[in-house]
Amino acid sequence: MLREAGRSVQEDARRDFFTANYDRLAGWVRRQVDDDETAHDIAAEAFTRLLSRWSDSYDPHAYLYKVAVNLLRDHWRRAVRERRALALATADQRDDADGRPSHGGDLRAMLAPLPEHQRIALLLHYLAGFSVREVSAIIGRPEGTVKSDLYQARARIRAELDGSDD
Repeated sequence: MLREAGRSVQEDARRDFFTANYDRLAGWVRRQVDDDETAHDIAAEAFTRLLSRWSDSYDPHAYLYKVAVNLLRDHWRRAVRERRALALATADQRDDADGRPSHGGDLRAMLAPLPEHQRIALLLHYLAGFSVREVSAIIGRPEGTVKSDLYQARARIRAELDGSDD
């Protein structure tokens, strides 16, 4: 009975903290990203992470904003990668001086000759922004193998761009 009362008090404290701080956090994030949906996604994720570690947090307000800042950084990094990928994908193809068609940013043409395991590792790591460890967990291959796949994929693309047949 006493344990249930303690749990209820803690749940009430969490609910009150959420109610008092969600709109303020979402508004602050909204000013950073200029997008309501992204702001609410980041605010909700920050609260989810806070609430999963509530007992570990000495200052929940500071922890909440620390998590939100880190999520914003991830969002901005991902946006930069997406813009770069879109720039590559939409760049027009040109012919090189030797008459060979240049891939000049045609991402699909550069990735098409790669074996599937290398292509997936490359896309997850460089375009989706996952770490080598996360890519390893996603595709179920050891980290060393993922690193090797990334190295070989980069070497193949570099050789294709340089015009060598290595």
